Amino acid sequence: MTIWPPKSEDLRRPAYKSLADALVRAVDAGELRSGDRLPTHRNLAYDLGLSVQTVSRAYDELIRRGVIAGEVGRGTFVRAGRSDTKTPYVPDSQNEKFIDFSILMPVFEPMHLQEMQRMLTRLGADLPTSTVSAFRPSTALRKYNGAAAKWLTRCGLVPATQGLLMTNGNTSAMTIALMTVAGPGDLIVTEELGHHTLKALSRYLGLRVQGLAIDMEGIVPEAFAAACRKCPVKAVYLMPTGLNPRAVTMSAERRAELVGIARQYDVLIIENDAWGPLQPGRPAPIASMAPERTFYFTSLTKCIMPGLRYGFLAMPEAFESAAANRHLVTSWMATPLMAEIGSRWIEDGTAERLLKWQMDALGERNRLAARVLADIPFLASENGMHIWLPTPGQWTEDAFVAHSRLNGVAIAPGSAFEMSDNVRNRGVRICLGAETIQTLERGLSVISRLARSNPEPALLTL
Repeated sequence: MTIWPPKSEDLRRPAYKSLADALVRAVDAGELRSGDRLPTHRNLAYDLGLSVQTVSRAYDELIRRGVIAGEVGRGTFVRAGRSDTKTPYVPDSQNEKFIDFSILMPVFEPMHLQEMQRMLTRLGADLPTSTVSAFRPSTALRKYNGAAAKWLTRCGLVPATQGLLMTNGNTSAMTIALMTVAGPGDLIVTEELGHHTLKALSRYLGLRVQGLAIDMEGIVPEAFAAACRKCPVKAVYLMPTGLNPRAVTMSAERRAELVGIARQYDVLIIENDAWGPLQPGRPAPIASMAPERTFYFTSLTKCIMPGLRYGFLAMPEAFESAAANRHLVTSWMATPLMAEIGSRWIEDGTAERLLKWQMDALGERNRLAARVLADIPFLASENGMHIWLPTPGQWTEDAFVAHSRLNGVAIAPGSAFEMSDNVRNRGVRICLGAETIQTLERGLSVISRLARSNPEPALLTL
């Protein structure tokens, strides 16, 4: 049974919204793909027995959602691919029903709240006037440059050789980097299983995204080079240290090989290092190998405390002014209060202490996952916030996710991270940081039981 086009008797009132929802379901199911041409308003209205106005209103709604686009003289086309219309995590309205392994976040305990309470108490006694009065970014944030440079050095960079912006976390930095390196119509390449917001954000910015073949280290160099030979590539977006959905870390040799290709074809590099120095013994950042073409970002959010939305974007000095202008029009500046707290913690050693605590906590959780899942194959990094479970046995990805939820455990479908239509590495992401250690063990036991089971064929159609 096909989803698109829908049958007129299946449409509910209001008909325009029901029609729009039917098209989104068809995209999610893979029946409609990015670039597919849709019927004209008049033809679809005739086929469904609707008014042209109703179809026009449905198309307008889909354009507003960013799912389709109209091109004068050519028609209306699907913009969103299958993974554009879903997020990997369960919404707030549902997460109380599940043991939540769907959201990627660090471990948070009462100790973190107490640490923030102590800092806010101290700030009440000696809060700098500029933290609440400064309106110009350069005036408000200049004094935090030293602490930012200290943290970037801890991450393996030499920030004195690059431009620097302080941001409201990684998402802000990612947006600024994309807006700076590319313009409408430009091509960004990335891993075929990549960052779940990259496709949607690029679409809003008018950029094209292409997922490339991956192996156990990330992007296959030959695939990167082939993409560059085929058409101009503006930038490559990489998550080389554990953060990517499959939790793999790229070797120093692979990083150098990709840098060589980027230099050969004059491709800029965006390096997402949101976890910062969380992984021990990790290779040096790509930005330290190619500072002349790399936009590197990290923050304190993932490795120190979830609510500390404070990050850093390092870039080639030639792009610093352009990036600052784009930061102004999207965020104006990093929130000075967050910069004050983050900088104090970097300078007084609190950030390092909280980092060590997080490393230990995540290390314990990864060892627990290895014990509970035992001989079930999965991918993980030493202190990572998630593991990647290739679709086990006879299960399909969608059925495994659905049955996990029926058993009270929410996990992230691999399809939410797909950057191409022919991904071979099917699986699910299981996040380790959001739950207590006791609940984590219970949820992993459910995953273990399901992964070892042989589902009935009927269950695979869910």
